[in-house]
Amino acid sequence: MGIKVIVTGATGMVGEGVMLTCIDNPLISAILLVTRRPSGVNHPKVTEVIVPDFFHLESYAEQLKGYDACFFCAGVTSIGKTEESYYDLTYHPAISFAKIVAKLNAGMVFTYVSGQYTDSTEKGKVMWARIKGKTENDLMRLPFKNVFCFRPGMMKAIPGQKRLLKIYPYFAWLYPIIKALKPNSACTLEEVGTAMIHAATKGYPKNILEVGDIMVLARS
Repeated sequence: MGIKVIVTGATGMVGEGVMLTCIDNPLISAILLVTRRPSGVNHPKVTEVIVPDFFHLESYAEQLKGYDACFFCAGVTSIGKTEESYYDLTYHPAISFAKIVAKLNAGMVFTYVSGQYTDSTEKGKVMWARIKGKTENDLMRLPFKNVFCFRPGMMKAIPGQKRLLKIYPYFAWLYPIIKALKPNSACTLEEVGTAMIHAATKGYPKNILEVGDIMVLARS
């Protein structure tokens, strides 16, 4: 029958890529998109719920029940933000959302997208890396069946994606060069999505997955 998954961030580049991979994968039977604005996606596997505020999910509890995994791909850039504002936009929504779905779905696998160079010590000099590191650490303390933190580097979009970063067309041509010179610094969004599906269905010996791990798991 396949598993049922929640995907956040489908109106962004990573979330859209993961969603498209889930649509095409027979291991996935149903997808619930939790978004702040309509995604425009129309597919038999996909249901959508519009949630303007991830801090107030109680009224959506019935819609969030009955899922095997959550692929949390929502996020914002740290550019132009203070540490306090980035913390409020990154840490609090992820933890608030995770606490609710953990309570509603016994045995759920939760996958969180952080980024390459995330700082698990929470003490480094890079602001976004510290906050992402704290988010990872606190997610792994929640009562999920398992938590996997994905740290992709450069990601190649899936053909046909519409939700690309504004700057993506300007650096997409670098992907084959970076892949050739530093193969563990770049992967495709299809690999990210497939690895998430395999993490939920097969597991993986590590909870923090760097680019090399993502590629290995995608092929497993």
